[in-house]
Amino acid sequence: MKALCVFALLLTCSLAVRADDPYALASELLQQHHVEAAARAYTLVELESLALQGNPEIKLAARKVAAAEAGVSGAGALDDATAMYRGWQIPLRQPWNLNSALNMLMLTQSFPGPGKRALRSQVAGDEIAVAKAQLEATKRDVQARARKAFYDLLRNRDELRIHDEQVAIARQGVEAARIRYAVGRVPQQDVLKAQVALTKLIEHLVMLEQDAALARAELNSLLGRSPDTPIAVSGEYDLPAQLPALAELEKAALQSRPELLAAQAEIKRNEDQLKLANKGYTPDFSASVGYMLMPQGSSTRNTYMVEGALSLPWLNRRKHDAEIAEADSRLAVQQAAYETARTMALQQIQEALIKAASAKRLAELYQRALRPQSEATLRATVIAYENDRTDFLNLLDSQNTTLDVDFSYFRAIADFDARIADLELAVGAPIARSTSGAEVKQ
Repeated sequence: MKALCVFALLLTCSLAVRADDPYALASELLQQHHVEAAARAYTLVELESLALQGNPEIKLAARKVAAAEAGVSGAGALDDATAMYRGWQIPLRQPWNLNSALNMLMLTQSFPGPGKRALRSQVAGDEIAVAKAQLEATKRDVQARARKAFYDLLRNRDELRIHDEQVAIARQGVEAARIRYAVGRVPQQDVLKAQVALTKLIEHLVMLEQDAALARAELNSLLGRSPDTPIAVSGEYDLPAQLPALAELEKAALQSRPELLAAQAEIKRNEDQLKLANKGYTPDFSASVGYMLMPQGSSTRNTYMVEGALSLPWLNRRKHDAEIAEADSRLAVQQAAYETARTMALQQIQEALIKAASAKRLAELYQRALRPQSEATLRATVIAYENDRTDFLNLLDSQNTTLDVDFSYFRAIADFDARIADLELAVGAPIARSTSGAEVKQ
């Protein structure tokens, strides 16, 4: 009964003191206070699909793949044939008298040494493999960033809800302090402290709205849209029973991580370029066929000619040895780069797994221990308040503590999802999460 009386007094006074509500007055300055413009709420799967379709970085990488594919057919093609006209013994005093000259029409085609055209086509094909691996790496990076932005907005939604609950409780505290001050049961200092605590929530709201605006801008940019486009998210958090083993993640990374696949494709390309450089000592050929119109009065007026040429690379060893040494050095550099990338990938996997495991333990701590404890404390405080064994400010403090624990829980579980995104980016493969455990999908 006492609690109902207090609630009636609070409801009666709320209309009279609304003009003096410090939170209400300050929140009017915030144009976007809890306002999500009319926008469709996207799930994580939908956002990832839209990002893969509209992200400008992915489009750029896809164009590079198309450019590499377009160059394959021409890499192993023959050089252009050449047509030539040659006029011999043309009289200086009669330059127009071609009948007195020896006229020659010739067609020439060059042919690379055996195996060179196939190696050139193979090097161009290696370029495609590199471009495709880089495209896949870009997709993985965009997906990871989209997941982080999604969970940032999802967490922000829950934080705003908790913030509203805190504001409601703080307003009740202000009203209760005013009522008790009016009847002389508490000093004016309690009223001022309650008002300061309520006004302090404005700073919290500003930071929440800033985080939401930044997450929306990041998400819209990943989708290839204007950063100020209204957007909302819909979904739930996911906390698996366990994480994959480090050995399983490392094995998956060696087979799936795009950066490592790109480095392997680079090694393959440099190996083919070294083979092509060694082909420099294989001579090239050229063949020509021509028609000759002999001067007027010759016994044979129409004749033809056949000509062949052979390059002599052995006479230019300095050039070809330098090309081979350069190709060999590039291959060694790329092999070292792969080992460096491999080491860094394994390190990133271990770091991401450690952070994910820590975030998971923290979320479980809030879920299994802190949240039940804070809720039990709140129930005990409510019972004590109803039996007049504590004051309203203690009840307010207990409620705020419970809400703070909930707030920290949502941050921890959202941080876990962000760490899983980092882990998937480090592995280069999605990690399937379920209630029974987690596994790597290659």
